[in-house]
Amino acid sequence: MSPRKSPYFELKSGSVDTLLFVVKTTELDAMRAELTRRFEATPEFFANDTVAIDVRRLADGEEVALGDIARLLESVRMRPVGVVAQPGQHDWAAKAGLPFLEARDRRGAGGKPGGEEPASAGEASAPASAADAAVSQASPAQPELFSAEADPAAADIAAAATLDAGASGARAEPTLVIDRPLRSGQRIYAKGDVVVLGLVSNGAEVIAEGNIHIYAPLRGRALAGVHGNHDARIFCTSLEAELISIAGIYRTTEVPLADDVRGKPAQVRLSEEKLLIEPLRLT
Repeated sequence: MSPRKSPYFELKSGSVDTLLFVVKTTELDAMRAELTRRFEATPEFFANDTVAIDVRRLADGEEVALGDIARLLESVRMRPVGVVAQPGQHDWAAKAGLPFLEARDRRGAGGKPGGEEPASAGEASAPASAADAAVSQASPAQPELFSAEADPAAADIAAAATLDAGASGARAEPTLVIDRPLRSGQRIYAKGDVVVLGLVSNGAEVIAEGNIHIYAPLRGRALAGVHGNHDARIFCTSLEAELISIAGIYRTTEVPLADDVRGKPAQVRLSEEKLLIEPLRLT
């Protein structure tokens, strides 16, 4: 038998989606207080989610105890899996014993920070401490590990996948069409746009690299543009979401929705690093 082939296991390069915990300060006490405040009202939102600690926004010469941050994340039920760092930070970051990961977010370390409080009930910015971004093991030309076809939950409920050809004639990513409700615990991942024709229940999750269209109540989580696509949008006919996110900038039910969008048709888009939640006129 070839040493590369085995009926018992397989090792190959791949990429997985996880959260980025973007560190912007070395003050651990302040970080602990803020993280506790943000998650004590919604403890289940990121429970058991994997997270990478991103230290690229620290100033030159600043260092932070990554082991303490890892334990802090574990205290709110997140699962730290590695560190995203600039080459100049590798010497001190390696002391924590966490593997280095390569982030594929388009904004990178130099992107605008999003951490301001919302200016109104209709817009909110992201706590940059948990940006939804794709993180992969550092290796060239890695295939996607999670796709609509590979995700067991998606395979169970996906009705069809069609090609959405762009105006330029270039090959577009498939549009995933889901024609039945999503139950609690089910997760859908689409490399392009996704269309959901049934209810997205509390505890269900819809994730897309492109836009999300939900022609039914959205009560779970919807995360669009997860690889840094700031032009992605979320559309739904009844907005009751636990969490909405575009390009890593997210909002939870901790900030109540405005009366003109709560339980009504709405669209969610980004404007200068802030989420805008607007009524969707269907007639």
